[in-house]
Amino acid sequence: MFDSFPDRLRRRLALGQFADDDRGIEGLPVRLVVAFVVGVAALSVMLSMVNGVNTLAVSELDAKPSPDVVEPGEQTVNVTAVDADGDPVSGATVVVKSGTADLDGVATATTGDDGTASLDIAPELGPNQADGTLRISLKPPAGDQYVDRRENTNLLVVRQ
Repeated sequence: MFDSFPDRLRRRLALGQFADDDRGIEGLPVRLVVAFVVGVAALSVMLSMVNGVNTLAVSELDAKPSPDVVEPGEQTVNVTAVDADGDPVSGATVVVKSGTADLDGVATATTGDDGTASLDIAPELGPNQADGTLRISLKPPAGDQYVDRRENTNLLVVRQ
């Protein structure tokens, strides 16, 4: 229960030996860097052996309306969904809704094989409003590696 004086002195000297040693942490940063580099290299090799890892990549969709400037009133607008490389994407849902210009409800259509969807819209501007915009968003096709996170081109409505 009680330590004798020589036992306490021996323990104190043993602990003091480590307290006076300045080299204890000297090699630690180098060892951590080496372990990190080896770990990353091993992870890279393992991932390259797994098939289908490249399918985790996603491509941003963008909407290209034609025409991109319209007048108030009933008309048809074609919107093409394209991926990051500019290739058309079929099966995407195009949604056009009010922005600063008014639209009665929401217009939707699905892109065909050429990546284009035709929408019938009837935008309206307020009494003292010279121009406004309609917002276009895309819903990617199900099961594909596409996303629509960035804002798309707005459709400009201008009173003539």
